[in-house]
Amino acid sequence: MRGAASVPPRFQNHPHRGTRLWAVALCAALVGGVAACSDEPRPPVQVDTPPDPSFVREVVKPSALRRHLEALQAAADANGGNRADATGGYEASAAYVEEQLRAAGYEPRRQEFSYGRRNPVDAFNILADTDTGSGTGSGSGGVLVLGAHLDSVEEGPGLNDNGSGVAAVLEVALRLAEQGAVSRDRIRFAFWGGEEDGMHGSEHYVEELSGAESAAHVAYLNVDVVGSPNGVVFVYDGDASDSEEAGPEGSGAVEQVFLDILSAEGVEALPFGFIEDSDYDAFVQGGIPAGGLFTGDAGTKSEAEALTFGGQAGDQYDECYHQACDTIDNVDMAVLEQMTETLISATVSLGGIEGGLAEGTPTEQGAG
Repeated sequence: MRGAASVPPRFQNHPHRGTRLWAVALCAALVGGVAACSDEPRPPVQVDTPPDPSFVREVVKPSALRRHLEALQAAADANGGNRADATGGYEASAAYVEEQLRAAGYEPRRQEFSYGRRNPVDAFNILADTDTGSGTGSGSGGVLVLGAHLDSVEEGPGLNDNGSGVAAVLEVALRLAEQGAVSRDRIRFAFWGGEEDGMHGSEHYVEELSGAESAAHVAYLNVDVVGSPNGVVFVYDGDASDSEEAGPEGSGAVEQVFLDILSAEGVEALPFGFIEDSDYDAFVQGGIPAGGLFTGDAGTKSEAEALTFGGQAGDQYDECYHQACDTIDNVDMAVLEQMTETLISATVSLGGIEGGLAEGTPTEQGAG
């Protein structure tokens, strides 16, 4: 996740990028202006009943999440201590993700792009779908995208920012494959490059969509920093009920899915505005409904938040944010497990997975 300086009063405790009102000039805001200006009808956000929480807790295994983090830590350790774009650490991280996806039956592909004028960086995203085909989602349903940025800053290995999000999205992909889940909408798992240098990977993805392809995207779920050691559970404020930055139409429904799932587990999540600081930004600019999870990075935990979520008031949510100490030991595994459970439940609900999840006996076999 990228940090920045200017935020609205509601989020002065969270140093991210400045805000914008999304209701104004979406077409002009999108790079290239293709998708946001499209007259193609967008399917409404459909919400199905999420799976039983007790079953989801059996499906998501902490040991599998830890294995993903260990692999990302090893990638950084073997390559100068980071996983930044266009480095050996990034390539090793990508190879691990691709290996896991292939072993689970997916066909991951690299979407290449470059950014920077004087010294261009050649980078890539990794994309994998729950089915094969053209990738437009124009067949039996739409496209639900789950995304996490794969790169770290140069200063450290980035295990909370954003190895935690990578582990969560990868684990959802592996567990859905293991369960034999059949979805109404194509589910696309995206691992973005170029986030720490300006969210270039997700911007390239949205920019490359035709009008029909953009309209087929029913929603984007962003997972960036979801294992903070002094964390708070935030859900992006899709309907702007507690901020100034509403997402595109349908984002409120996405927000409510996350809130309901967490509430059923006794967690009253806090809203967090769309403030241009992560990969949801390109989707919001492109008029695609968006939402997601976040547990805090450089902001300071308030007294009220400490009373609700525990931890230490007056300290950062993650004191190792963008530092060398953002190692596997910096990740709160219990928080990451809870956020992964929430993500898989939201995916079942928003992706229209038949039967919720299989009621068989979940295992840790295969690629997990």
